[in-house]
Amino acid sequence: MVNLVHLTPADRARRIVRSGVAARSSGGAGERGVYCMPVLTSYTLTHQWVRELRRWHPGVLAAVDVRVSDDEPVLVGRYNREPERCPAARAVALVREAADPRGFEIFVPRAISAGEVRRIRSVAQGIGWRHKPDAHGVRPCTCPACIQPGTPKVARLRRRLPDEDFRARKTKPELMAQLRGAATVEDVLDALWGLGARSRGGAEELGFLAGHPDPDVREVLYDVLESYRGKPARELRARLLSNADWL
Repeated sequence: MVNLVHLTPADRARRIVRSGVAARSSGGAGERGVYCMPVLTSYTLTHQWVRELRRWHPGVLAAVDVRVSDDEPVLVGRYNREPERCPAARAVALVREAADPRGFEIFVPRAISAGEVRRIRSVAQGIGWRHKPDAHGVRPCTCPACIQPGTPKVARLRRRLPDEDFRARKTKPELMAQLRGAATVEDVLDALWGLGARSRGGAEELGFLAGHPDPDVREVLYDVLESYRGKPARELRARLLSNADWL
């Protein structure tokens, strides 16, 4: 038997305990089923899809631990590549052996019965990546090829970031000066994305933005701090997460 984790809105928990996980999702071959991740040694990698899924499912997510047989036919692969059809045990091994498991998913092309549900538990709501792995602090591209139809908040994002060529990379002093003198939210976001483009220290310099009134600024700041080194960056991210109304 293999252990998998499915993420779902917490308000479905009672129904799942009673009836199992419905085959709500569509796989690459048009099949209906359930997306899961294997239980990995890393809690973060196991639950890496939380932040991305919260863009599409506002509210609190819960983790559903399920168990299926080793020879259960599933599809496995990275979200933007053609999946491989294989037994569940093989799929779990492929994810565990991947050099970078971020973005991988396992698709069970059927519903999960109540008897296969082991338990439903809470999960950290600020864990994982958004948009795509390695997107932390990167200025998003707003062209139609990069943003899927129906993406949450896409109209606001395109108003703030028109589809245009990126400007020459600014130095950190230039970006900090832009932050301190920013007259608009767009100026703040542009400077933050510039700061997140490379690994650096000095996260305490961004502390004044933790209480910014615009939730987009606090959200981007949280992502940008992923590329900062040291304890101040970790503490500032924890502070932002403790009051994460933007999640």
